Amino acid sequence: MNMLLHGVKDTEFEIFHGDTLLNEWDMLREQNPAKKPSFDAIVANPPFSYRWEPTDALADDVRFKSHGMAPKSAADFAFLLHGFHFLKDEGVMAIILPHGVLFRGGAEERIRTKLLKDGHIDTVIGLPANLFYSTGIPVCILVLKKCKKPDDVLFINAAEHFVKGKRQNQLTQEHINKILHTYQQREAEPRYSRRVEMAEIEKNDFNLNISRYISTAVAEEEIDLLAVHSQLASLEQSIRDARDKHNGFLEELGLPPLL
Repeated sequence: MNMLLHGVKDTEFEIFHGDTLLNEWDMLREQNPAKKPSFDAIVANPPFSYRWEPTDALADDVRFKSHGMAPKSAADFAFLLHGFHFLKDEGVMAIILPHGVLFRGGAEERIRTKLLKDGHIDTVIGLPANLFYSTGIPVCILVLKKCKKPDDVLFINAAEHFVKGKRQNQLTQEHINKILHTYQQREAEPRYSRRVEMAEIEKNDFNLNISRYISTAVAEEEIDLLAVHSQLASLEQSIRDARDKHNGFLEELGLPPLL
């Protein structure tokens, strides 16, 4: 339904109803590497922090065994590794996930660290909160490649670039174009985007929290004390003049003056 609503004809895709994590689609269970299906582009919007039951059999699954299993409490990395397994060497994968995958420890930290050390995480894009009907939390897009060239990770902080709506926030085409242009050109922009070398990420224990690499703090405006003093002196003079004028009216009326 989601694809149909976005203008993709039902003749252009095939739907299989089954459990992605159990890999119930026979087409994707091909054991012969030469016949394994692989794709130029993979996009995914899995359920966030889905609770699942990893088994010993799944731990030995070719999709997971070289990276490790995602924890029971959050299958986010399991969905990611499932898609990544079927990505062509020259392909690109983009997956929407909660921000927790960027910094949570334990099993997720081990998976994230291996993906980074192997050079597979290309870009981290932070999006605004309240973009989706299903959740109001802010989310991120991870862009992955199997053979990426630059030895860095591009961070894009697009969380403050949106149009506020009554029920949902929205990204305009201008906002989307800015993200795409920054991604394609890998451009750095203060408070918006930055390319971060792997050495710096390693120093941060492979934590990908966007705020560690892109500061969103606004510098406080420098105060000109002489100008402020001049303004205060002018205000005090205006007060004195107004009081004197008012006391003149009170005197004419035979009323006591203001002190």
